[in-house]
Amino acid sequence: MLLLLLLPVIVALIALDSVNDYRTLSDTTNTAYDTSLLASARMLSGGLLLDESGKLQVESSLHARLLERTQARLHRHFRIEEIEPISVGALSTRERTLAGTADLPHPPSWPAGQDGEVFFDAVYRGVPVHAVAVLRVVQRGQVSREALVVVTENAIWRSGIELRARGQEAWRDLLMLLLESVLLWVGVDWVLRPLRRLSREVTVRSPDDLTPLDDRGVPSEVAPLVQAINLHLDRHRQMLEERAQFLADASHQLRTPLAILSTQAQYALREADPARAREALQAIVEQLGRSRRLTEQLLSLAHASQAEAVYREVVDLARVCREAVMQYLPLAHEKDQDLGWVDARAAGAEAPVVAGEVELREILANLIHNAIHYSPAGARITVALAEKLDRYEVAVIDSGPGIPESLRERAFERFERAGRLGAAEGSGLGLSIARAYARCNRGGIDLRDGEVNATGGQGLCAVLWLPRSPEISAESKTENCQKNDSIAKGFSLFSEKIHWFERK
Repeated sequence: MLLLLLLPVIVALIALDSVNDYRTLSDTTNTAYDTSLLASARMLSGGLLLDESGKLQVESSLHARLLERTQARLHRHFRIEEIEPISVGALSTRERTLAGTADLPHPPSWPAGQDGEVFFDAVYRGVPVHAVAVLRVVQRGQVSREALVVVTENAIWRSGIELRARGQEAWRDLLMLLLESVLLWVGVDWVLRPLRRLSREVTVRSPDDLTPLDDRGVPSEVAPLVQAINLHLDRHRQMLEERAQFLADASHQLRTPLAILSTQAQYALREADPARAREALQAIVEQLGRSRRLTEQLLSLAHASQAEAVYREVVDLARVCREAVMQYLPLAHEKDQDLGWVDARAAGAEAPVVAGEVELREILANLIHNAIHYSPAGARITVALAEKLDRYEVAVIDSGPGIPESLRERAFERFERAGRLGAAEGSGLGLSIARAYARCNRGGIDLRDGEVNATGGQGLCAVLWLPRSPEISAESKTENCQKNDSIAKGFSLFSEKIHWFERK
């Protein structure tokens, strides 16, 4: 295929070069023969003189005889004649042939000035000729005479020589094309040999072999492609390793709850006391709830790894945050915790980001649920939205046990509860899911110090940041304002009901 692409280019270049060579050859040939033709005419004109009586004659017939012998081989004829011009631009009919062939054609116009020449084409005895005419003025004392020297050359003979030269040039171009084609074929074969080696290497590989390709000896122009393939293989290998690790961790995490459920069910079947059997069933229900939460988080984590294909649009981050706080407000009150929402910006202002709304809800749900789950009763939990230069930050701040700074990066690993072991039960998947979704939306999550807790330590502050996006359309603004009003009313009604139940 590469040869089929390169050969037409080479043929076109050689053809262009040949056309240029032919033009140069034609110009050079014509110039050389015209120069030779003019030299013959000037040689003949140099042999003219005036005798004592003022009569024009040829100085010596040697030049003429020599020219007759040499010009016969060159297909040339000449004539020397004395002329008398009647008017400028025309030749007189009163003329006298001094030497040469008398019936040679005359030039169409008068040569300009002393020793002037003019080239012209004509037909002599039915044969096309190329001719030159030279005007010579001969003086002796006060007497002057004008003579015209005409030398012709067979145009067919000259064209034949030029045609043979072109044929030789075409033959050389053909040989050059064949030689370049062979060299090109050998060069392409040599250059593509490493690629064929890579092709054989990939063909014989097993489906699960994702080792990098050997790029030694690969042409520098193809090396970036091989490196890109190796990078893709490395990413695919990492994805498979993460998937295998995820399956292993998931199976390990699910095996224990299933074993506990099986044991509790067997205990409930063996128990004759209805009260104890009810306690066992209640424990089964609680274990099922924890197992369901774990399963949902596992599914969310699996979905986060494939979140690139999710449709994204401009979403009001402030609205999503308020709705997430409303969703978890009952759970916080159940644990006697103070869950609040703070927006330091102008009231009702929007925070547009390009993201998947479902993914944003999942991120905030995990962060808020983690804060509620790991914080003790009476803790303060605040969800705050801030606007930075090029991004928005949502901080979920709690006054719980917190995480030591040296262990905060470990907290993002699957099934890891760094620094919170023993504080409360959990799967250790919330932060992993939240960070995976945040990265899919060109954002991230950072862990910082939170509020001071009851023991004098620092709680945890989980900060979600997302890049700012263009403003939301007018239709979306109207819809969001209506949603914001309904959410605000919901907050008020819900708070009133909570206070009413507390007074009761």
